[in-house]
Amino acid sequence: MKEITAIIRRDKLPETKKALEDLGFPSLSIQSVDGRGKQRGMVCNNDLDPDLPESFCTPAKLKPTPATYALVHALPTVALFVPKRMLTMVVPDDLVTKIVKSIISVNKTGKTGDGKIFVSPIENAIRVRTSETGGEAIA
Repeated sequence: MKEITAIIRRDKLPETKKALEDLGFPSLSIQSVDGRGKQRGMVCNNDLDPDLPESFCTPAKLKPTPATYALVHALPTVALFVPKRMLTMVVPDDLVTKIVKSIISVNKTGKTGDGKIFVSPIENAIRVRTSETGGEAIA
């Protein structure tokens, strides 16, 4: 068994859920998260207005997107985070590649901020209601 954790754009959640359902994997956990990558929370104008050409995205055109946390807690320097969705699911080993490819196909825009996918081994799973373990617990 493997755990797949995907951090994706918020607007791609419905498409991603549909793609996973079409593969036969409707079960997943979804969390709202804030984070940042190499750009440290800066969003290019292209990401806000998709009609702008890619060449318009230069360091001078980057705009900060302050996190709600930073504003609510009055931090001295606004910490920049981008709101995302984090999906988590546990799947059989032989289906990991198929599921990861599906998530990528739905979420890949070619722009900064498309997200990340992490795959981790799971030692065991136990369904609380029935005490089923292993693969039976995730089916």
